[in-house]
Amino acid sequence: MRPSVVVGGGIVGLATARALQRLKPDQPVVVLEKEAEVGRHQTGHNSGVIHSGLYYKPGSLKARLAVEGAAALKAFCVANDIPVDVSGKLVVATSDSEMVQLDRLYVTGQQNGVPVRRLTPQQILEREPHLRVKGALAVDSTGTVDYGLVAAALADDVRAAGGKILDGTTVLSVQKVGRVARVLTAHDGWEAERVAVCAGLHSDRLARASGVDPGVRILPFRGEYSEIIRERDHLVKGLIYPVPDPSLPFLGVHLTRGIDGVVHIGPNAVPALAREGYRWSDVALRDVWDSASYPGAWRLARRYAGTGAQEMARSLAGRALVRAARQMVPELRTSDIRRAGSGVRAQAVTRAGQLVDDFLFLRDGPTLHVLNAPSPAATACLPIGEHIARELWRE
Repeated sequence: MRPSVVVGGGIVGLATARALQRLKPDQPVVVLEKEAEVGRHQTGHNSGVIHSGLYYKPGSLKARLAVEGAAALKAFCVANDIPVDVSGKLVVATSDSEMVQLDRLYVTGQQNGVPVRRLTPQQILEREPHLRVKGALAVDSTGTVDYGLVAAALADDVRAAGGKILDGTTVLSVQKVGRVARVLTAHDGWEAERVAVCAGLHSDRLARASGVDPGVRILPFRGEYSEIIRERDHLVKGLIYPVPDPSLPFLGVHLTRGIDGVVHIGPNAVPALAREGYRWSDVALRDVWDSASYPGAWRLARRYAGTGAQEMARSLAGRALVRAARQMVPELRTSDIRRAGSGVRAQAVTRAGQLVDDFLFLRDGPTLHVLNAPSPAATACLPIGEHIARELWRE
């Protein structure tokens, strides 16, 4: 019997493999992962936040799957003894204009079914004594987790149900051959009944190699974090987010106490010089050319020139990052922080220079390409996997 194949062992790929096994228990499933272990890239380089679904356009796939996914993920963690902390978060406004946006966000949260409530000044200080803001919303369903542990547990589930996870296996293309798919790897090939391509940072490249026009290009954005030193991390008790700019897909500089107790500040969002470029010194000429030769990248750069300059400043100067955080927690000092890790976000951009805001899937016969799965994809991984599995087997 030909198997179903999942390309990519990130959290979305593993959740998809698990969902395929549950949908078709007699159908073998194989996960092909190019790295030596699962969850090496976007899954293992993020803030660890379980998002609530607060920010997303009502009725969008993002909004629905984020709310469903947060609940399902927490239940999965409890069932698998994975530490999870659901302490909620504050979304704060520091100016009168942001108060208007905070009110809009409150309405959006209600429309999306998110447990969101306005706080009084006294309630804000009880939650975060060092916070100095005009107003705040409390979102009680937000939490934190180690997504690397979640990915490992999903991989265990796949193997326990008889699935195979083959690491060190680079997929070059997926070709449609009649009603089946031919998965070509660097060493051999697989005939598959169905294929889910969950290739993250390389999703558009793999689609093109497979003869499919994705209609978008993945532009890698590195998000760099700093952390507050232990002697000063009492300034932040939980999760503090600014009101996001509605024209951008990024949530701005926020302060998050992770599941490990470390308080991170960030991230910024700067163009990465490699699709897996976690440092400025990581440069891949092919990736640079892919971005630089794409008209959508230049149109995007022109549209967000001012924002881009601010993000670069935050990357190159620690003071700029602290300055943004001090708008919420004025007691923070530059000496309170040190550089921490970073992640790379795979952002799909159209030729017109528009950021793709929602999840994006493209069906090609027996294959489904996941072309855009940014945050909150980790939060929503379980229902995303179920969605992909259903779409793959829908005739």
